[in-house]
Amino acid sequence: MRKYGRLTEILEERGLASAGFARPEAAPADLIALAHDRTYVDHVLACTVPRDIERRIGLPVDEGVVRRARTSAAGTLMAAELALVHGLAGSAAGGSHHGQRETGAGFCVFNDVAVAAKALKRDGRIQRALVVDLDVHQGDGTADCLRDDPDLFTFSMHAEKNYPVRKIPSDLDISLADGMGDEEYVEALRAHLPRLLDALAPDLVFLNAGVDPHRDDKLGRLSLSDAGLRRRDELVVEEARSRDIPLVAVIGGGYSTDIDALARRHAIVFEVMAAWNEAHS
Repeated sequence: MRKYGRLTEILEERGLASAGFARPEAAPADLIALAHDRTYVDHVLACTVPRDIERRIGLPVDEGVVRRARTSAAGTLMAAELALVHGLAGSAAGGSHHGQRETGAGFCVFNDVAVAAKALKRDGRIQRALVVDLDVHQGDGTADCLRDDPDLFTFSMHAEKNYPVRKIPSDLDISLADGMGDEEYVEALRAHLPRLLDALAPDLVFLNAGVDPHRDDKLGRLSLSDAGLRRRDELVVEEARSRDIPLVAVIGGGYSTDIDALARRHAIVFEVMAAWNEAHS
């Protein structure tokens, strides 16, 4: 959890938040229920989540956890709205992609990307969206929450033998072998992303820029370097923005006892977005 505070410090130190951070209010129940079963939402907000679901989440669902989950969902929606105006935006949280319609799982309570996508479509802000999930773990919860809407397309590229054991199929899943490094990874992404963008012509791209594909990550099974993560994010940003498609990034997973190194990795996607804006301003 300490990575979030350190990430905001790094973004400020590097001048990437010179205007300050936009800070959302907690998402209301009706908003969250666009992507989640209302009974589950009510249990979470009342801190009365059944013990078996708490075990799936891996955290006690107390007031602090609930406040963070609600604010993270609102933050991803706010960042998405900013991306629609400015072309690029990011949330220094978000990416809780194991949150399913009727349950949380894998340290995820609410699925912020699914909530934001559903809200923007409901309000007529978008018709189609593409979720590009590059966390090392398959985006099972996002696939579950968005399975009823073909215009909200889910694409997950992840380590095949990693969590979750029982995967919920995305619209497109690309499973990667253990130990894959920078070159193979970037080429695998390049083989699929451009054709998806051309075929779907989405109004918005959600990028889950999880850094757990890194070779030093405690819970990853891939072998990307910092440079590989940067090339990955540069590819996604370039492919989306060169087509004039807005993109919003969330930070996703990353697990290390070296909090500084971890937060620096999470900062990469913000550096990439800032560099693209500077080069094209």
